[in-house]
Amino acid sequence: MDPNKVDEASDDMSGDGEMASVMGFSGFGKKARTFDLDAIFESTRRTAIERTQRVLEERQKVEEMGEKGESSKSVKPSAHTQRDKLAAAASRRKQESDSSSDSGSDSDSDSELIGPPLPPQYKAEEDDDERSRVPGPSGSTAQSDDDDDDDDDEEGQDDDDNPVKKIPDTHEITLQHGTRTVSALALDPSGARLVTGGYDYDVRFWDFAGMDQALQAFRSLQPCECHQIKSLQYSNTGDVILVVSGNAQAKVLDRDGFNVMECVKGDQYIVDMAKTKGHTAMLNSGCWHPKIKEEFMTCSNDGTVRTWDVSSEKKHKSVFKPRTFQGKKVIPTSCTYSRDGKLIAAGCQDGTIQIWDRNLSVHTKFHCKQAHIPGSDTSCIAFSYDGVTLASRGGDDTLKVWDIRNFKKPVNVATGLTNYFSMTDCCFSPDDKLLVTGTSVKKDEGNGKLVFYERASFQKVYEIEVPKTSVVRCLWHPKLNQIMVGTSSGLAKVYYDPVKSHRGAKLCVVKSQRKERQAETLTQDYIITPHALPMFREARQRSTRKQLEKDRLDPKKSHKPEPPVSGPGRGGRVAAHGGTLSSFIVKNIALDKTDDSNPRQAILRHAQEASDNPYWVAPAYTLTQPEPMFAEESEEDEEAEKEPEWKKRKI
Repeated sequence: MDPNKVDEASDDMSGDGEMASVMGFSGFGKKARTFDLDAIFESTRRTAIERTQRVLEERQKVEEMGEKGESSKSVKPSAHTQRDKLAAAASRRKQESDSSSDSGSDSDSDSELIGPPLPPQYKAEEDDDERSRVPGPSGSTAQSDDDDDDDDDEEGQDDDDNPVKKIPDTHEITLQHGTRTVSALALDPSGARLVTGGYDYDVRFWDFAGMDQALQAFRSLQPCECHQIKSLQYSNTGDVILVVSGNAQAKVLDRDGFNVMECVKGDQYIVDMAKTKGHTAMLNSGCWHPKIKEEFMTCSNDGTVRTWDVSSEKKHKSVFKPRTFQGKKVIPTSCTYSRDGKLIAAGCQDGTIQIWDRNLSVHTKFHCKQAHIPGSDTSCIAFSYDGVTLASRGGDDTLKVWDIRNFKKPVNVATGLTNYFSMTDCCFSPDDKLLVTGTSVKKDEGNGKLVFYERASFQKVYEIEVPKTSVVRCLWHPKLNQIMVGTSSGLAKVYYDPVKSHRGAKLCVVKSQRKERQAETLTQDYIITPHALPMFREARQRSTRKQLEKDRLDPKKSHKPEPPVSGPGRGGRVAAHGGTLSSFIVKNIALDKTDDSNPRQAILRHAQEASDNPYWVAPAYTLTQPEPMFAEESEEDEEAEKEPEWKKRKI
C-alpha cells in the first residue's frame, strides 16, 4: 500500500478527532452492524433439518397411537424434542453472537443499530426462538403456534372431506307460484333471477335483489297459452330463456319475458320425421348448449331429438332419431348435453339411454339397452361436472349412476325413490361429491324428501323433508350455493345457509316489507287564486240553517216527491201493477165489484147528500128559485093505472 495514502488517512482521522473535540461530542456515531451471511444460511439449514425431523417423529407417533386405538387431532412434542429445540436455539444464539463479535459489531440493543434492517428470515427465526422461550402455565416452555395452525388445518380438512357439512339447509324461504305443480325451475348464471313454471300454464319471474319479505314475483305471463310448462332454462349468458311446453313449438324469451323466437311446427302427415322442419307432437324436454350460446335442443313425442339455432327459426339444425335394437321408433322423454357439449344424451320410454356424437346424428356412440324398466319414463339424465359420470332418474323409482367409459352396467343403483312425475330431477352438487334427487308422495299421505347420496360410496348421507307435498324439481346453483326445489303443491322453496351461501335469498330476507300506499282522494278540489276576478271567485261557505231556509223558498228543491200509486190510479198515473192498457182495463173495469146496471139508483145514491149539503147548483138559485109545484094525482088516474095494459087508451 502507498505510504502517502496511509499518511492521508491518518491525517483525516486526526482531523475528525480535532473537530469532534472542538464541537463538544465524543464521536460521529456508532458503526453499522455487519452480518456473516454464511453463518445465517448455515443456521437456517440446520433449523429446517430439525423441523423436518420433528414432523416425521410426530407423524410416526400419531400412527402408533392410531394403531393402539387412541384418537387425537394434534400430537404434542415430547420432552426430548423440546430439549433438542432449546439446544438448537441456544446454539443458534451462540453462533449469532460469535459472528457479530467477529465482525466487530457492538453489544447494544437493536433499537440503536444503524444500518440496513435484519433479513426477514433472520427476524422470523428470532421470533420463533422468543415464542419457544415463553413459559407455559405449568412452568415449562410453551409450544409454537404451528401446532394450533396444524389443528385448524386438520379441522378444515375434515370439513372438506365431509360433503354433508357443505349442504346449505339451515334456512329456507317459500315462494308461492300457484296452487298446482311447479314443473320447471331455472336460475340465470349469475343467480340474480329465478323463473318458475307450472301446470297452471304460468311462468313467474322472481328477482332476489328486488324482492322484500313479501316474496312477490315481479312478472307473471302465459307464453304458451293453455299448455303446461315442461322445462325452463337460461342460456349460458343469461340473456334468453328456453320455454318447453306441452305443444310442439318451443319458445325463446328474453329476460323480461318478451318473445324472441318460436320454433316452426313440422308437417304431421310426413312419415319420415327427418324430412320435416320441426316437431309434430308434444315436447318433453329441452336444454341449451353449454358452450354455444345460440344453440339449444328439444325432444318430442314424435320420436326425434332436434337441435336449433336462435337466429334461424324456420328449420332445425340437425335431427337425432332414437331407435330400438329392432329399428323401431321410440319416444325420448329427457335429453341433455355433456359438459363439454360434444355428446347428446336422451332417455327413452323403452328404458334405454342413447348417446350420440353431436356431429354424427345417424348412429349412437353409446347405447344401454336396459337402463330402466321398459315403459317407464326416464324423467332426467344429468352429466357430472367432470364429464365422466352420468346420472339417470327413472320412472321405476330408481336412481342410477353410469360411467360412460363402461356403459354396459350401472356403477351404483339406489331404489325405493318414489316417482310420480315425468320431470323429476336429479343433479350433482357443485363440488361433484353428492348426487341429489327428489321423491314423490300421494296427496295427504306423507312428506316428500330431497335425498342426498354420496357419489363415491352411493350411501344416503342426508335428506330434507318437505311436508305434505312431492319434490318435483331440484336445482343446486354453484355460484349461490343454494338449493331450489319445486313442489307439487305450487310452492318453490329455496334452501340456503347465511355463512356458506352467497347473495340470492339472503338479499330479500333482510328487506322489510313495503307499506302499501293508500290512494288519496279529494271530495272537492279547491283551487285558490288570490288575484282572480270577482266573477271567478267562489261563494263563501254559509251556515247550514241559512242554506236550508233558502232551499225552502225554491219550489223545485222544496217539492215533495209524489208517493207511489196505490189502487187503480189517478190523474193519468197508472199503478205499478197496471203498466199496460189491458191490465188497467182488467183491474178497473172488468174486475169492478160495484153493480152499475141501474143508472137511476146509482144517481139517487147521492140524492140525500146533495139535498142536505148543496154545493154546486142550489146555492146559486136560492134567491130566485121558484117554488116547485107538482100536479096532484086524481082518482081517475089511479083507476087508469089499475086497468090492464090492453085497455089503456092510446094518446
